[in-house]
Amino acid sequence: MSKLTATRRRFIAAAAASFATGLLSPAQAQGLAPTPTMRGGANNYRPGAPVVDRIGGGGFWMTGTVRRAGDGAALPGIRIQVWAHTTEGHERDPHSHGATLTDPNGVFRLEMPQIVPAFGQAHGHLAYDSGAFQTVFLRPLMASSRDTTLNADFVLQPL
Repeated sequence: MSKLTATRRRFIAAAAASFATGLLSPAQAQGLAPTPTMRGGANNYRPGAPVVDRIGGGGFWMTGTVRRAGDGAALPGIRIQVWAHTTEGHERDPHSHGATLTDPNGVFRLEMPQIVPAFGQAHGHLAYDSGAFQTVFLRPLMASSRDTTLNADFVLQPL
């Protein structure tokens, strides 16, 4: 038996044992850490923005998921507020704010006008602020101001 064959067999045996014991299985959500608030996330925040089907004329999608810290369970019916500097208004304008609810799988999607750079950065603002979990403000940056979607995921810490 060549040294290469012995090494390959040893590797395959070790890999099989690892999978059998769960060492290489997908990461479990146990101990999933909560999402921290991002610096600047609360800029121009307006408490109580209404739940809407769409902000303005649309054309851009803000998407994401909401899960519970610790076990990673999807959180349905969670209100997520969204606002940004867009082709239709500044992030401080009331008509640039809206909220949406997560679906049964903890997923949210809200259509809004195209985000444009403010202070040199194309970014959105999102907030969870409804009280059953710790408040979280996010300010994710877009890779390009030409992107037509921005994703932000929340992991919420129960109070």
